[in-house]
Amino acid sequence: MTYAVAHVDQLEEVTDGREPWRPVRHHLGITAFGATAWTGHTAGDRIINEHDESDDSQEELYLVLRGRAVFELDGERQDAPAGTLVFVRPGVKRTAFAEEADTSILALGSRPGKAYQPDGWEIWAPLHPLYQAGKYAEAIDRGRELIEANPQYTMPLYNLACCESLAGRPADAIEHLRRAFEMSEDLRALAKTDSDFDPIRDDPAFKELVATGT
Repeated sequence: MTYAVAHVDQLEEVTDGREPWRPVRHHLGITAFGATAWTGHTAGDRIINEHDESDDSQEELYLVLRGRAVFELDGERQDAPAGTLVFVRPGVKRTAFAEEADTSILALGSRPGKAYQPDGWEIWAPLHPLYQAGKYAEAIDRGRELIEANPQYTMPLYNLACCESLAGRPADAIEHLRRAFEMSEDLRALAKTDSDFDPIRDDPAFKELVATGT
């Protein structure tokens, strides 16, 4: 398929326990940049979770699709009626609030100078509350279903391995980590210091995997 069409309100909202969003990039099959839509259903609602992109180093462009928003950018407030474009570089703390009911914002993002690699964070995000609650077995069962349906993404594999490590399933964790590393070498450095792997950190197979990639 060479094109896709969707109305933002037709996309199901998902959440990781914070502000809900609509996974535009995943729904349309975009692979060149991140794209997410956020809606404040009631005036005064926070629309976008506060963050600064210091970890991902992404530049972000926001477009107010409808309604009226107020952005807070490093503490400065910017009024943003429908049609407003707001461009924010990494390191700037940003969030936005709805000034009118059903205010919607489209967020586009990518890392400067580096090819965009969709990692599927949107797929795993609804399971994050299970991880936070220590319900690792349930997160594992649901995560495996997600990965089977979306095998092209790395982050669900990595997060599944985290839950398996914490649940006392070292062989499964190491196997899923291996698959994640094959798809994204950047995850190897993350795993070396990730406390989720403390339960298997002394396992010879884990040590070999994060050290040599074999």
